[in-house]
Amino acid sequence: MAKRIKTQLKIVAPGGQATPAPPLGPALGGAGVNPGQFIQQFNERTKDLGGKVVGCLITIYMDRSFDFEVKSSPASVLIKEAAGIEKGSGSPLEEKVGSLKPEQVRGIAQEKFSDLNAPNIEAAMRIVEGTARSMGVTVEEA
Repeated sequence: MAKRIKTQLKIVAPGGQATPAPPLGPALGGAGVNPGQFIQQFNERTKDLGGKVVGCLITIYMDRSFDFEVKSSPASVLIKEAAGIEKGSGSPLEEKVGSLKPEQVRGIAQEKFSDLNAPNIEAAMRIVEGTARSMGVTVEEA
């Protein structure tokens, strides 16, 4: 018989360097998961990422056991890294904070492709370009 699902959590944490400190520990503890046990397994599975922020979907079952799936980094994190900026623009229409080349957009789209709802890489690139525009990052023409 399959386990009954109690809840699911979506978190964002640094790969290989997560700690049970807030906000992660209280969120896990409130959902009935032992934070130390989750952190240990998460850090073991993501140790090769070296602190790169990744998303994670945690499925918590009624018997307080859990499974988790590590996703790719959020698009905004990848865009900031590729553009070499600290943060996005507060007013993206008026203030541009960086730019990306089409090759960089393609690389981000390929990394995120499995997590995006896109039928092909060109559609994934358009999704990434839209995220970049909303952050005040321009995308150069090909």
